[in-house]
Amino acid sequence: MSKIRKLYYFDKKNTKDMISVLNNGEQDFGLSNTLFNPFLLLHYLLPLKIKFLPESFVFKDKKSIKGLITVVPSKYPLKQMEIEKLLFEENNYEIAGELIQYAVSKYKAMGTASVIVRVDDCLPELIKLFISRCGFSQISYEKIWKINRIKKHHYDKKSFRPFRNSDSGAVSNLYNDSLLPHFRPLLGKDLKEFKETFFKGLSYCSEYKYVMEDRQTKNIIALVTIKTSDNKNYFIDIVQSSWVEININEILSFARDQIRKRKKRANIFIKTKRYLQNSDKTEQEFVNNRFVCIKNQVVLTNSSAKIIKTGENSKRFTVLSGLYTGMGVIN
Repeated sequence: MSKIRKLYYFDKKNTKDMISVLNNGEQDFGLSNTLFNPFLLLHYLLPLKIKFLPESFVFKDKKSIKGLITVVPSKYPLKQMEIEKLLFEENNYEIAGELIQYAVSKYKAMGTASVIVRVDDCLPELIKLFISRCGFSQISYEKIWKINRIKKHHYDKKSFRPFRNSDSGAVSNLYNDSLLPHFRPLLGKDLKEFKETFFKGLSYCSEYKYVMEDRQTKNIIALVTIKTSDNKNYFIDIVQSSWVEININEILSFARDQIRKRKKRANIFIKTKRYLQNSDKTEQEFVNNRFVCIKNQVVLTNSSAKIIKTGENSKRFTVLSGLYTGMGVIN
């Protein structure tokens, strides 16, 4: 008899095959802490509006766990959820479809407006499953780059300062203006989604945010976010103004220095997003800096909003794992 239920701490032993696939010894990304956080047992009972941790569900057939899905909430107000991890036995798309539909139905019933997912483009069958069976639509692309070396570049330290909640309005406007206009109904964010929450200290992921100001006008022209879940792999996210010319190497040099304060040697990653107005220019700068593109991802959503169209293991698993790690086939 098979069923889908919550993931509990005592499932850790039964999921050892899947954990060994994801924790390949090179990029752990704090997976065990994410899946088996001790607060999760109580967290499942919280109403949607105050959820702050990823929640996972497993497909169990008799005594064996055949698949797993993890869904992550956005910040308040929770109008969007993200499928961050999806793992199932290779080619068993029936299990994958049931997990996806279960998670989407559960959170839609709780009030979520949309569910988003990022899928490695080397898995066309899984993309097809999301679109044809689960009602998702493809909206854009993202690329994940590994930064092997950031060239030392002079920057004005006084232009950067830590983010404050009072900056949320300006940062929200900055982010929404950076989106291509036809993506704003789907991907736009209001100021509450940038504010620091009361439960931040209980999150599995450490996040450090800074703003870059124009020295003359004191207007915020960029938001720099640095995230890590294991103090080994750091992810830089940059939201920058489309109206002000910014040297991205200055921002990267600043981010590198902030990471080095916490970890002398770390893996550093960054993304380019095709739904941003400056994506072509940013991607070219990454190529010039010899960053290595390690993932191409398709962005899918089941939102009711519409885009304005313009011109080695005992088993094999298919894996979607995390905002930055994407999806791949494990042999």
